[in-house]
Amino acid sequence: MLPQIVKLKRTALNLLFPQWCLGCGREGELICPSCRRALPKITPPLCPRCGSPQASGIVCPACVSWQPEIDGIRSPFRFEGAVRKAIHQLKYSNLRAVVAPLAELLNGYLATNPIPGEVLVPVPLHQKRERERGYNQSRLLSRELGKLAKLPVVADCLVRQQHTPPQARTTTVAERKSNVTDAFICRDHRLAGKQVLLIDDVATSGATLDECAAALKASGASSVWGLTLAREV
Repeated sequence: MLPQIVKLKRTALNLLFPQWCLGCGREGELICPSCRRALPKITPPLCPRCGSPQASGIVCPACVSWQPEIDGIRSPFRFEGAVRKAIHQLKYSNLRAVVAPLAELLNGYLATNPIPGEVLVPVPLHQKRERERGYNQSRLLSRELGKLAKLPVVADCLVRQQHTPPQARTTTVAERKSNVTDAFICRDHRLAGKQVLLIDDVATSGATLDECAAALKASGASSVWGLTLAREV
């Protein structure tokens, strides 16, 4: 669809169904310009593995004993404030309209913080959970980001074969890792030799992203980096 038509369509929808900022409540956009500028950014120096703030710029204490399959994880924001509200509204309140501004934020981050990746792969949900929710928020983000970054999206190669409790219900890093052990597989070798950029909404321990990376590399992916909107720090 032509950009002018998309813009006109968005303007018409906003007139019929006005939006309110999730951060300040001001009418106009789901994340207004003022709240975008105030989003809790994660800035260097970072842990080179998990991407969490690390004053020394070397591997953080949590990652010292971690031998990850994933090459690194990066997130533009802390899981706080308007970002947290937006992600919760997307995941639990079916506010799919927020995908567009969130993908724009991810694309802006990628433009100034390049990460190796020639194909986007969303972290998959188990089919039971996806049926319950009606969609996979990471797949929606990947598709929108793919359009902006001009990168292909492969959403049907990496699959979740185990239905486990949500990671949010676990309380320790050990529980998170155990909860997703061997939970993912690749159904074919389409991503062999590819630099994969895994897309998800939030990173906490990195366990889910790491298990996805293990499955992708077992199927031949040359590198796997994780990119999430936010991370808990």
